[in-house]
Amino acid sequence: MLGRPSPRRRAWSRGLRPPEGAARQRPGKAGSAACAWLGALRPRGDNPPVSKLYFRYAAMNAGKSTHLLQAAYNYEERGMRVRMFTAAHDDRSGVGVIASRLGLSRQAETFGADTVFDSAWLEDGRPTAAIQPVACLLIDEAQFLTPDQVHQLHRLAHQHPVPVLCYGLRSDFRGDAFPGAAALLTLADELEEMKTICACARKASMNLRVDGEGRRVKQGEQVMIGGNESYRAVCPSCFYSQDEDPISAPGLFG
Repeated sequence: MLGRPSPRRRAWSRGLRPPEGAARQRPGKAGSAACAWLGALRPRGDNPPVSKLYFRYAAMNAGKSTHLLQAAYNYEERGMRVRMFTAAHDDRSGVGVIASRLGLSRQAETFGADTVFDSAWLEDGRPTAAIQPVACLLIDEAQFLTPDQVHQLHRLAHQHPVPVLCYGLRSDFRGDAFPGAAALLTLADELEEMKTICACARKASMNLRVDGEGRRVKQGEQVMIGGNESYRAVCPSCFYSQDEDPISAPGLFG
């Protein structure tokens, strides 16, 4: 099977020739003249750096918010500016607060169903004498984005040199996808599953809802804000087990 032709052979097929003496260099030992000639064949321009839309998903209690806050710190430690968003209706730690179970928290902007992430929005962070350009956009509770907002963020990442990092759940307590998560799984340029564990020691990838007495809830609205008092991260085996069997499904009772 023939391999892909080398840059030198492709250049020759287009009628281009290296400078005098460059073609006589041994393969892998090209001199400075040959290197300069091959480098000149690469397309050049003023294209901005390539950015991507990232979706880092997990079950509950996997450290998503902690990871987001660490990413924001890394940018800011290097003198870069970030914008952070969280869902407006998630008020577990206060409206507009991104908080982790480790005790870290930061004030953030909020998004709702009417938020529009477009180029005009990005220009709100246009650099001035006192304000730096936005280096990264970080979104917590990204499962609450609308599909249209995910399209906007995908477009924003590819039309402007601003990476967009989204953190959120993939599925709800019934095992159904959140609309925002489904759109992110479709459009995100890079997907990363963050890991956590079930009470049975398997990897937890599902979420289940419990009532005030710890009993499993199987029906209800998809969105109900709550923490450990209302939700548990479990493995698929425990998720599909019967509620009345604590031996085979410790994740339901842990």
